[in-house]
Amino acid sequence: MVSSTHWLASQVGMGILERGGNAFDAATASGFALQVVEPHQNGPGGDLPLIFAKAGELKPVVLCAQGPAPAGATLEAFAELDIDMVPGTGLLAAAIPGATLGWLTFLKDHGTFSLKEVLDAAIGYAKNGYPATSKVVEYIGRMAPLFTTHWGPSAEVYLPNGEVPTVGQLLTNPALAQTYQRLVDVESEALGSGATRDAALEAVIDEWTCGFVAEAIDGFAKTSWRDSTGEDHRGFITKDDIGKWRPHYEAPVTAEFGGVTVCKVGFWSQGPVFLQQLSLLEGLDVVPGTADGIHKILEATKLAFADRDAWYGDVPDVPAAALLSANYADARRALIGENASHEIRPGSPDGREPRMPRLETKADFDPTGLSGVGEPNAVAAALDSGPKANGEARTDTVHVDVVDRWGNMVSAMPSGGWLHSSPVIPELGFPLGTRLQMAWLEEDLPNVLAPGKRPRTTLSPTLILKDGEPTMAFGSPGGDQQDQWQLHFLLNYLLGGMNLQEAIDAPAFHSTHFPSSFFPHEHQLGVVLIEERIGESVIEELESRGHIVGKAGSWEIGRMCAVSRDPKTGVLKAAANARGMQGYAVGR
Repeated sequence: MVSSTHWLASQVGMGILERGGNAFDAATASGFALQVVEPHQNGPGGDLPLIFAKAGELKPVVLCAQGPAPAGATLEAFAELDIDMVPGTGLLAAAIPGATLGWLTFLKDHGTFSLKEVLDAAIGYAKNGYPATSKVVEYIGRMAPLFTTHWGPSAEVYLPNGEVPTVGQLLTNPALAQTYQRLVDVESEALGSGATRDAALEAVIDEWTCGFVAEAIDGFAKTSWRDSTGEDHRGFITKDDIGKWRPHYEAPVTAEFGGVTVCKVGFWSQGPVFLQQLSLLEGLDVVPGTADGIHKILEATKLAFADRDAWYGDVPDVPAAALLSANYADARRALIGENASHEIRPGSPDGREPRMPRLETKADFDPTGLSGVGEPNAVAAALDSGPKANGEARTDTVHVDVVDRWGNMVSAMPSGGWLHSSPVIPELGFPLGTRLQMAWLEEDLPNVLAPGKRPRTTLSPTLILKDGEPTMAFGSPGGDQQDQWQLHFLLNYLLGGMNLQEAIDAPAFHSTHFPSSFFPHEHQLGVVLIEERIGESVIEELESRGHIVGKAGSWEIGRMCAVSRDPKTGVLKAAANARGMQGYAVGR
């Protein structure tokens, strides 16, 4: 079974499984296809965390391919530029690219196919074309003024004949196809010289980190380009930064809920907030889809995310055990009342005093006509063709889940390197990412920017165990909403008695109470966006409890994917999000 955010990527992964590949081969092939067909949601220069379980081993593992900040990205460097918040676009926000290097590492260590085999489809789509979806067209349209005025290399790729493409038009990216092909050629040359499969893939990794890719990035970052400050800046990233970093494996963090074990990536991400929400909801008699159930979920979410912003980061002294303890959850749960809180209330694990970053409240909330379709940044695009055109645009992610006939399972959340993050590097056909925008430039915060440190990413795949056996992999794009939409899905499944597809299809919602992880980090106290088909009676009760409710369209919130396996019968299942008519689940 394969479920992903784009039908082409799901079919690519299924094709690998049909030809005898395992789940890890299939996920890698799907991941590369997603880099091509969803360029507004991820790219080769982005980031990748994934969780996987190998059949028979029963111990899920996290692959962290979230690149850290380069050596030059210091607080002092930003202060010299008179910048107090990492920009949301441009080269200053570029972390070391991790996504492609992560897929290459994963393929080498756990796959069985060659790079040529898993890249074949991605090369074909980049060279011969893929149909532009409405979202790709929308993003390109938003960015067109900036592309034509300041980001010429991006205009060359995404504005064919100088025009915004139409829905269904075939888009190509010959430079990206050539980049992939050069990596395949390195593998072929190594194999032709008698190298083993692992050695050949290691040669490809060396080419990415020390060869033509690193050299092109190094050269490009020396040029100044327009960013969300409204000015032009060069990047900090260098070939030396890229050459020194590699992805690594680590154990997931876990929690028990509803008879299952939930596995998430660590406190360098927002993943554990999912576990904190579950702990807070334990014993609260949550009934999914009801006003009371939604109220309890929202209040637990506010408390958990306040802890995220006060305590999470790539630092050794995160009070992880305390944050996930039953005693801490009991104390925090007592703060959940009958009415909506309009406060940001971080806790004091181990008696430590929380410190929050400077918060930017967005006061001009208008609930009319809001959309929640994978738009994690609450800030609307602000583009014009004048000298201050800065390229602010909403951002998002992709997702792929795979389970194979042997029981291997993977949940992967690639993101970053969006077409609207920074200019396309002409020699490579892709832009760098902007993940450093999630780090703060205020001292003494767990998520403060520092060289070699991972920004606290929103990327958060999930894997579930039942009686120690992997049974489900799922995830959703959505930035700060990832661990809200996934939570609602799991509660629908475990508490609501729904199957995978029903749990995805149920009316969705999310809070914007806490600060966005994306520049400029605004938040809207007490606000919840909810699909209007939840019903007026539910909305009225939420409002009576003090929630500020924005109605989204009936099918506009969330982009969930999921696969499952019953260890007793071996039966596999999958489901995908119908919203946007793009997600796709396939299997046999």
